[in-house]
Amino acid sequence: MDYFIITSILVFISAVFGYLNVRFIKLPNTIGLTVITILFTLGIFALSYFDDTLLNAERYIITHIDFRSVLLDIMLSFLLFAGALHTDLQKLRELKWPILFFATFGVLVSTFLIGIAVYFMLQGIGLDVQFIYCLLFGALISPTDPIAVLGILKKANVPKKLEIKIVGESLFNDGVGVVIFLTIFGLANGTGGDFSFTSVLTLFVHEVGGGLLLGALLGWITFKLMKSIDDYNIEVIITLATVMTGTVVAQYLHVSAPLAMVVAGLIVGGNTTRQEAMSELTETYVDKFWELIDILLNTLLFVLIGMELLVLDLETEFVLAGLLAIPIALVCRYVSLVIPVNVFKTRLDFVPNTNLIMTWGGLRGAISIALALGLTAEMHRELFLVMTYLVVIFSIIVQGLTVGKLVKKLRRKNVGI
Repeated sequence: MDYFIITSILVFISAVFGYLNVRFIKLPNTIGLTVITILFTLGIFALSYFDDTLLNAERYIITHIDFRSVLLDIMLSFLLFAGALHTDLQKLRELKWPILFFATFGVLVSTFLIGIAVYFMLQGIGLDVQFIYCLLFGALISPTDPIAVLGILKKANVPKKLEIKIVGESLFNDGVGVVIFLTIFGLANGTGGDFSFTSVLTLFVHEVGGGLLLGALLGWITFKLMKSIDDYNIEVIITLATVMTGTVVAQYLHVSAPLAMVVAGLIVGGNTTRQEAMSELTETYVDKFWELIDILLNTLLFVLIGMELLVLDLETEFVLAGLLAIPIALVCRYVSLVIPVNVFKTRLDFVPNTNLIMTWGGLRGAISIALALGLTAEMHRELFLVMTYLVVIFSIIVQGLTVGKLVKKLRRKNVGI
């Protein structure tokens, strides 16, 4: 079975599940696809007691897809560019300092808080795991996922002032989180022998700073090219070339491709580019093209998340650890936001209960699963993969379905939201 057949099967499954969700279940696509795929996979498990043909076929598909590579090296760039393209750059500029603080200080604090809490939790249930590996779990689960956040917040009716903070943080903190993860991974894997504050700072500046600069350059070049012509077909292709070529260049330069795509998307989708470089027809086609890419890849991604259930080692202790990790991740995120929110809330008119809504609306997603899949057996990969999966599924389904209800409840209490 070659990759074209596997891709065709995944697109077919995504189309069928997407239709069932829109026609009958009517949940947000992100949530509906995840739920349907998990139920489908559980149904195949049950059917396998009588005939394991479908189970073997699904296992074949999922084991022949390098989820980590497909997401981090390919899909993420397209999804982040599409998300940034439709984000209000002007509002993002107004909130640049709190978003920067959330995406750096917040992720770093959350990493250590979760690492410490998970270490003692695992010891308490009889799982002897070194602290460095618990810290690695803290790093992979701390960043909120822009893909899940963007897909769900659109329908949650979150106040616009708060939505831009959550979306902005999610767009940037995954790049920062990956750098923190890779640093701790190097230490845990024995490749961080020359570890020092200077080496970490150098890596951070190179990955993050380089990604931001590359994204700005790509966005500027795209703007200039689109401004010099008026042909919507070619201009759409130029934006596609920006993402594909930019990702390859970022990987070659060892800078953050996700951050580069976020910055490029913000520039291309900003008011200046839209007013000076796009005709009304071009703007419509660019927006519709990237909306379609966004929907297609999101559909495939969340079907794959549901199918990842097949690769989990569902031992009782692992499941218990995953269930306990859910409140730990939420509490640690809440605590990590206390300082940034209090520093900026007076100056930037934060709505009441910003911390609570950002905690519940800061969803974990596919990026965390992809990073967990990259762990080695020595790092307790199976344990942390189960823990990550349970936190992510709870985040997407439970938090995703209730964040809108939380906002409505706070509004009814007249808290000024």
